[in-house]
Amino acid sequence: MFGSEPQSRRPILLILVFGAFLALLGITATAQAVMVSTHFSASALNDVVGSDSATTRAFVNAYVQPRYLDQGGQGVTAEELVRLQAQLATLTRPGEILRVELLLPEGRILAADDPLLAGGTVPIAGDFELAARGSAQARLVPVDQAEAGPGTFPSPTLLREYLPALTGGRVRAVVGIWRDAAPILDRLGGVRRDVVLVTLSAGLIAALLLFLIFRSAQGRLTRQQAALLESTRRDPLTGTLTHGVLVGLLAQELEHARASGVPLGVALLDIDNFRLLNDNHGHRAGDQALLSLVDLIGQHVPAAIQVGRYGPDEFLLVARARDVVDLEPSVERIRTALVDLSLQFETTERLPVTISAGLCTYPEHGTSVTVLLSSAAGTLEEAKASGGDAIRVAGKDREEEIPATGFDVLQGLVIAVDTKDRYTKRHSEDVARYAVFLAERLGLDPELVRSIHVAGLLHDIGKIGIPDPILRKPGRLTSAEYAIVKQHVALGDMIVRDVPDVEVVRAGIRHHHERWDGDGYLERLEGDAIPLIGRILAVGDAFSAMTTTRPYRKALDTREALIRLEDAAGSQLEERLVRAFVDGIENAPDAPLPGVEVASIAVWTPRQEVA
Repeated sequence: MFGSEPQSRRPILLILVFGAFLALLGITATAQAVMVSTHFSASALNDVVGSDSATTRAFVNAYVQPRYLDQGGQGVTAEELVRLQAQLATLTRPGEILRVELLLPEGRILAADDPLLAGGTVPIAGDFELAARGSAQARLVPVDQAEAGPGTFPSPTLLREYLPALTGGRVRAVVGIWRDAAPILDRLGGVRRDVVLVTLSAGLIAALLLFLIFRSAQGRLTRQQAALLESTRRDPLTGTLTHGVLVGLLAQELEHARASGVPLGVALLDIDNFRLLNDNHGHRAGDQALLSLVDLIGQHVPAAIQVGRYGPDEFLLVARARDVVDLEPSVERIRTALVDLSLQFETTERLPVTISAGLCTYPEHGTSVTVLLSSAAGTLEEAKASGGDAIRVAGKDREEEIPATGFDVLQGLVIAVDTKDRYTKRHSEDVARYAVFLAERLGLDPELVRSIHVAGLLHDIGKIGIPDPILRKPGRLTSAEYAIVKQHVALGDMIVRDVPDVEVVRAGIRHHHERWDGDGYLERLEGDAIPLIGRILAVGDAFSAMTTTRPYRKALDTREALIRLEDAAGSQLEERLVRAFVDGIENAPDAPLPGVEVASIAVWTPRQEVA
């Protein structure tokens, strides 16, 4: 379903691999047991044959005279034969050697531990034939196939050995030995059992270790898969939800709100001048701004409110019914916290970061995802159009920041400034306050003070014609850009020149950037040649510029601004005016301090002079 979280399949590859390993382990253990058993069996038989061969050679050398073997055994006397068979009988032991025979190569039994077997014959075939040719033979055989002669034996299996006795490289006799195979088979069974137990134990340990390893690997793969799935839902830079996931979530929450009959809140946040920040300082600067904002969102937005990156510099907040009441206060806390945040790069002063926000709710401002998002976007544009650093709620009438007192031409100009750039409008109000304060400290005529107030409100009206990328550039202006900005005084003069009876105001607008030392603009006037209203506005303009956060730097504190103002006395500003202003700010009880919100005063319209 659209917006639902992706589900990870339960991986079975490791299970299949583990099962295949166990099967391979079982086969390997069985083969190993067989091979070890076979090897041990051959080794045990070789040991027995080697021992018996040594015993046989010693016996033959000690008790068998070469003449016994001549002429088909005719060289041995009856008495010698009895002694020989008695010596053979001493080789037998219960549970070990059960029968011994001394045979001639042609198959005749010369002597045996059982005298009744003497004189008998055996077929010259198989193992005996090979032994007669000089090759010792040993084989585990059933008792009924052992060719051991008459009698009963305690074991169903015998080890039959044919060991050649050589003299001068010629086989003169073959010694036949029949052993009880039970001890050998018991030892072989024990070894086979031990091998199987050890192999299986090792296999079980290996299987357990492999299981633990596979389980760990399985867990890691599961976590990696979950992280991979989550990464498709999260913005790689900010870690917040992506646009698509966010819209899907909003759709789900909207359906829930519609079914439950409860409200739903949406807030769209935008970083002011983000494109200019990227263009002037690079994407790393933009990323830093985004991450700083996300950090503040995490600090000031309740965890229940969903947050995601809606656009390059936009974040969408979705609040369920119980959190709608916290949405606007949360956004306001973020906006307020940004006052203390600044960015600084190699060639810049501390740059401010501000946001604009548009808020709306379901069902008041829309009943579908599209309408809600459109309402939030439109409201955001209203906040940005006023210069940014503002929060707007859809459908809520903005409070008039300039009370309507006739809505004359000058009021319309002030509103135009506010629409163009909210900072310019705030700055103009501050300049008007500071200029009026200084004029009153100088004891100027009330009519001139009122003109100074109007000039303060309108001194930057010409900035209406300055392109936004230059006016809001978060960095140092180029020479060409600064030349454009300097034209705002001429443009402002042109804008107000047709308003009746504002010659003094025009002088303030045109000359507030002239310097006392003659190095200002546009006309490079010097000293008293600069109209008094321009000199007064210059002091208020400089103090406001230093104590107000600008797109290209953070505000200075009042003490630092006053020090810099004094440093500019006699060069940029008239020293007499600076002393009066600084003294008033430091000592006057009604001093207009920076950062103090004051209600906007209605624009005074110069009265018509009666001829």
